[in-house]
Amino acid sequence: MAGIAAAEIRAMAALLDDLDYYQLLEIDREAPASVVKRAYYQATRRFHPDANRHLRGADRTALERIARRVSEAYQVLRDARRRRAYDGQLGTAGGSRMRLVEAEAKASQQALDDHLGKTPNGRRFFNLARADIDKGDMQAAARNMKMALTFEPQNSFFREKLDALDGALRHQG
Repeated sequence: MAGIAAAEIRAMAALLDDLDYYQLLEIDREAPASVVKRAYYQATRRFHPDANRHLRGADRTALERIARRVSEAYQVLRDARRRRAYDGQLGTAGGSRMRLVEAEAKASQQALDDHLGKTPNGRRFFNLARADIDKGDMQAAARNMKMALTFEPQNSFFREKLDALDGALRHQG
């Protein structure tokens, strides 16, 4: 396979910071994971340094930068959690420039919210339940966990904790 022209590399490098990951991989935002993967492999074949050994100097540096960004795009778009975080930022100012680290931080915060609660009352009752567990008062912990679930009925982590508490109480009784 013949390498990519130096002029095309320079043009792509000039646009790179203005492209979001979908544009970089030339896919739709609704593209399923299989399309993301296929687009990634096509892009890596096209922009891989080994396939473009003829490039030197600044063109080679630009090619390597593009290849890293393609890899970064794949790391974000193939992972549903990272992709949701990335997609959530696309509509904001500068959102198309969001990178892997930012997507990771946003996804981690979302996971933390799921575990600790999204609402003030959900968090409050969850923390009360944890304190009750630390004191060994499983009945109070179960009551507080039920209260946390009244504020966050869709929180699967809270549901799991309540189920575990109910199981412990049945085992004690």
